[in-house]
Amino acid sequence: MRSPAAICFEPNRPLAVETVRVAPPGHGEVLVEIVASGLCHTDLTALDGVNATSVYPLIPGHEGAGRVVETGAGVIGLRPGDHVIPLYGPECMHCRMCRSGRTNLCWTIKPTRDKGVMPDGTPRFSLDAVPVHHFMGTSTLSRYTVVPEIALAKIREDAPLDKVCLFGCGVTTGVGAALSEIREGDATVVFGLGGIGINVIQGARLAGARTIIGVDVTDRKNELAKAYGMTDFIDAGRDGPKVVQAIRDMTEGGADVAFECTGIVPVMRQAFDCCHPAWGTAVLLGVEPPGAEMGFPPVGVRYGRTIRGSYFGGVKGRSGLGRLIDFYMDDKLDLDRQITHRLTLGEVNHGFDLMRAGKSVRGVVHFE
Repeated sequence: MRSPAAICFEPNRPLAVETVRVAPPGHGEVLVEIVASGLCHTDLTALDGVNATSVYPLIPGHEGAGRVVETGAGVIGLRPGDHVIPLYGPECMHCRMCRSGRTNLCWTIKPTRDKGVMPDGTPRFSLDAVPVHHFMGTSTLSRYTVVPEIALAKIREDAPLDKVCLFGCGVTTGVGAALSEIREGDATVVFGLGGIGINVIQGARLAGARTIIGVDVTDRKNELAKAYGMTDFIDAGRDGPKVVQAIRDMTEGGADVAFECTGIVPVMRQAFDCCHPAWGTAVLLGVEPPGAEMGFPPVGVRYGRTIRGSYFGGVKGRSGLGRLIDFYMDDKLDLDRQITHRLTLGEVNHGFDLMRAGKSVRGVVHFE
């Protein structure tokens, strides 16, 4: 099968829109026709050459939604016509991680996924007989992509694919983390009001947080953040050294939960420092640069603060994503206002430029 796709041939070079060949799905694999794909900052880690698991050339994209076209041998839970969201974090339901009840991580296919190939060690994409690698196991910036069944969430068919594609990363990561970590009445702070931070705010509102403080170096997204539930804003560009104390003053000694959504290590430290002693929790969501390390005084932990990470918002993709989509379909979550740009595949580089300039919350590439 031939498919239009955006290809990253090497870092720091614009994506090229080419027609690639897509091989049929192998055992346990599914061919998916992508309807729409959101553009995410994590895609930029491949485009900018700072993602250690990127193997070039590759097709980026990990925030897509589409329809099943064909299933390979051994696929038992999906059939042609099903609506699905590809998952960069699979859920096999059988490994120790899946059975533990302690995590949503599943590393069943991680060794091959991180090499840009399918579980059998080969890619399904090629251009002029040259292999083209997968990205995050999804590659949703191709009209057609092949994904293991264990990395596909079947969703309700009345959900609009050009919007719920955002549940493939940003919305689920933000809303899921907030619902998992926040108790009703909590004072919450969100560092970074991008695609993930905005959705942490939505989730914090749903979870019943009484105070939701947004922190960013620009106030461009304040209108949307306030509409989603933000109660207060701190301008980190103006008040950088005073941010932690300002949060403590606004929250009677510290935040109950602080979410870091920037991937900037000093900001991670601010998220930890602004938490209330004895029970405050800092939740790291941003992707840090390769090799980055973070330091903090052990006394902060001994006195009860917690620092933890969250992957995909703690949501198990195949068994848990449907609940969040139901929230959207029941008008408890908003997607429309955060989709600031709708693009064709030919405009994909412009979409990433808008992201770099901070002019978009989410751009969505439409294939139809």
